[in-house]
Amino acid sequence: MNRLQSESSAYLKHAADQKIDWYPWSEEAFERAREENKPVFLSSGGVWCHWCHVMAKESFYNEETAGLLNDHFISIKLDRDEHPDIDRIYQQAVSAMGSGGGWPLSVFLTSEKKPFFGGTYFPPVDGHGRPAFNKILREVVRFYRENQGQIAAYTEKLLAFLKQEPHTEGDVNEGMLDGAVRDIMEEYDSTNGGFGKIPKFHMPGAVEFLLNRYFITGKTEIAEAVTKTLRSMARGGFHDQLQGGFHRYSTDESWIVPHFEKMADDNAWLLRNYADAYGLFGDEDLKEAAEGIIVFLKEVLSDPSGGFYASQDADVTPDDEGGYFTWTEDDFRRVLGDEAYQILSLYFLNERGSMHHDKTKKVLSVALDSDEVASRLGIPPETVNNTVKTGKEKLLKERTVRKAPFIDKAIYPSLNGLLISACLHAYRSIPDEWLRDFSLKSIRRIMREHFDGNMFFHAKGVKALLADYIFFIDALITAYETTAERWYLNNAKILMAICIDRLWDKDEGGFFDSEADILNVRLKGIEDMPHPSANALAVIVLLKLHNMNGNGMYHKYAETSLKIFALRAKDMGVHAGYYYCALDAYLNMTSLSVNAEPLGELAAAARSVFFPYKCITYGENSGQVVACRRGVCYEPLESPEDISEFFREKMHQ
Repeated sequence: MNRLQSESSAYLKHAADQKIDWYPWSEEAFERAREENKPVFLSSGGVWCHWCHVMAKESFYNEETAGLLNDHFISIKLDRDEHPDIDRIYQQAVSAMGSGGGWPLSVFLTSEKKPFFGGTYFPPVDGHGRPAFNKILREVVRFYRENQGQIAAYTEKLLAFLKQEPHTEGDVNEGMLDGAVRDIMEEYDSTNGGFGKIPKFHMPGAVEFLLNRYFITGKTEIAEAVTKTLRSMARGGFHDQLQGGFHRYSTDESWIVPHFEKMADDNAWLLRNYADAYGLFGDEDLKEAAEGIIVFLKEVLSDPSGGFYASQDADVTPDDEGGYFTWTEDDFRRVLGDEAYQILSLYFLNERGSMHHDKTKKVLSVALDSDEVASRLGIPPETVNNTVKTGKEKLLKERTVRKAPFIDKAIYPSLNGLLISACLHAYRSIPDEWLRDFSLKSIRRIMREHFDGNMFFHAKGVKALLADYIFFIDALITAYETTAERWYLNNAKILMAICIDRLWDKDEGGFFDSEADILNVRLKGIEDMPHPSANALAVIVLLKLHNMNGNGMYHKYAETSLKIFALRAKDMGVHAGYYYCALDAYLNMTSLSVNAEPLGELAAAARSVFFPYKCITYGENSGQVVACRRGVCYEPLESPEDISEFFREKMHQ
């Protein structure tokens, strides 16, 4: 056992029985590196990461590799979920070296934490265009001993490259939104849905922006792109067809074969996308996908005491990628019986869903619609639908007998903020009381365990990051909008004041990712990667706080952020999706002053009606709702029918 056994991170604990003398990220490790004049090997990853487990099995449990690392290096294991700010710095460094990025991240540092060589996964023997890991270790040792001057010069150049150029303010206006729609639509895959190329991510910021733009402009091509994307993802193996919820990304253009880890943040944003799309279009297939995410959250990622877990692993063993989620035809027939097999094999078993390491195993995706299956077999479509429903129940029951992938039960404010906001958001169109009740219970737990009245924490001993502040403040605001309880709003204002004090860039504007000053570099970005940028959501949060209490400073911070990121966002295309949501909110936010009983029909109608960038505040009960937009307040609305009619009239204006 090494020193990782006492760590709270599940990922670090997984490495506690390796013979490598691992340190957690600590000054102690770098001090020892200085004393012994050794390079540092930093391995960063997550407990959900398939290739992290593969490299661990192939190399970190190998005695020769352990010997090389123990004799010649000081080795640090980093959980990128526990320290995303540190991981992000070194990801950017390795990308700048031309080695790409991703996990596991394998990077070699000087004792001053400066990176001089790195990559991602290295195999145990030469292959796949990559040198063997032990060969890398020996060469790094030789290079480190013989080229100290060259390393010093290289690291200084690299660090200069990593430091961000000053931001130049740009103008913000309505025309930028039209340009953003054009740029994002240029990346739209009209054949398969989604944006960009392989590997294919769901890009929820762009989806949310397009949904809202369709509501405001009424352009049918936008609606078609969004609905095709959401339906295509829901039909694919990227979507868990049996239990619900979505995997991390698709390895192909058609959403069929995923990387199998199921992450809290992915499912939070997808729940928002599907719930909003259902609220806007009324499509039952979109509602079903949203409800599937809710089932996954209830059954897999929720702690009975409140709070959401971080992730479900991709695999049970690194030798069988996706084994828990995939099926052979023999297993399919055994579980279903011949008659149901005939129907469900046509419906679910797509040849393109075969796994690369074992062609007999397939990911379930919708290969043919019910009508197509019915036509091929000469049976009524309702027979197909009924058989598919009962067949899925049998398959899920059989799957639960298998050993399930590991669940990382870490509870982070950032991920909980995302899921709480998404659940309360979904509650407006899908009135499952668990969404509300569990979300509110989770907020109380996070405030108890992560906030001491002065300091907010990401994890034990780790100060809160921008994502913790902003995503959780958004959850508090959404809880206030849902309940009218000012406790939530008051705590949102408290945390925002701390966030501004600790993370606001007082020279330029915008928020830094963290308080940490790793390598004298503090990152500040607006890009969706692929999850919406915390700086972008911060703008919306600040605008809501401004509308809720009239403090003009909130509006000033939001406006400054939009301007300093404006020029960079123009070059990001689909990766600036949430920046443009923030700009859209700045120009088009609608404030609803609910002067009615919070639990009454009028308030419920104000909460449930779909409208982009809606902000709800509560006042004295006069039986009215007042809507204000773009400096204009309209006639009071006095019934749920008035509210529905008002927003129908405002659609596409």
